[in-house]
Amino acid sequence: MTDAINLDHLRQWIGRSTEASDIVTAQLVKGLRATLFQDIGDPKPGDAAPWTTHWCLAQPVFPMSQLGPDGHPTRGGFLPPVPLPRRMWAGGEIEFLQPLRVDDESTRTSRISDVTMKTGSTGVLCFVSVEHIITTPRGVAIRERQDIVYRDMGSAAPASPPKAAPPPVARHRETHVSDPVLLFRYSALTFNGHRIHYDRDYVTKVEGYPGLIFHGPLQAALLVEFAAKLHGDSAPKKFSYRGVQPLFEGGEFSINANETHAGMELWIANAEGQPTMKGTAVW
Repeated sequence: MTDAINLDHLRQWIGRSTEASDIVTAQLVKGLRATLFQDIGDPKPGDAAPWTTHWCLAQPVFPMSQLGPDGHPTRGGFLPPVPLPRRMWAGGEIEFLQPLRVDDESTRTSRISDVTMKTGSTGVLCFVSVEHIITTPRGVAIRERQDIVYRDMGSAAPASPPKAAPPPVARHRETHVSDPVLLFRYSALTFNGHRIHYDRDYVTKVEGYPGLIFHGPLQAALLVEFAAKLHGDSAPKKFSYRGVQPLFEGGEFSINANETHAGMELWIANAEGQPTMKGTAVW
C-alpha cells in the first residue's frame, strides 16, 4: 500500500467549502445533448439544458505542472490528500428542483461533508463525500451529494467478477456502444483529465484494467435522462445511484428501467447483462 492513512488528519477537511460560477451556453448544451444520444436541436436562451449539465460547469482548472500521474490535480487543496492512487466516483444522490437553462449563470457551492474508511475486496477504501448546491438567479436548482472512493493500486478489480443473481427483465431498455470517442467527448465537456478514460496505455499498463473506463457520471447522466424521458420529460425529485463495477470501452451497453411503487429502478448493464451502475428515482 502507499503511505499510511491518517484518517484523523483527513477528517480535518470536513467542512471545507469552495464556490465557483459559470454560464450555461448553447454550445455546451448542444455538445452534451449529442453525447447523451439526444436530438441536438438549436438551443435558444431560456431553453432547458440536460438535467446533469451542472457536471460540465465551473470545473477546476490547474496548470499542467500541478497534475498528478493519473491526470487529476495533485492531492490537497479542497479535496483531502488521500494517499491512495486510484480515484473514482462511487455514487451519490441528486435532488432536482428546477432545470438549468441556456444563458443561466449558475453557482456551485461545495462542501466536504464526510471522510470515512473501510476495507473491501480490493483492500483499503477511503470515501470522501462532497455536498453541492447549484443555484441560478431563480434560486436553488440542484442539491447533490457525491461519494468519491480512493483505493490502492494493487491489482485491478476483475473485469468479470463472480456473477450475482441476474438483474430483473427490463420493461424499458435502450442500447448503445461504449465508443472511445464518446468517452473523449464527455471528458472534454467536463474538463476531466483522468487518464483512465482516454489513455489506453495508462489504464492497461499502469492501473491494470482491460480497457478505457466509462465515466461514472456519464452513466448516471444517461440514467437520469432515461428516467425523465419515461416520465414525461420530468426529472425525478430525487435520484440515487451507485457504481457496481467498471464499464469498459468497445462493447454494447444498455440503459434499463422498471417502474416501482415508489418511482423507478434503473441500471446500466454491460454486454454480458451484468449491472455496472444501479439507481433509483422518485417523483
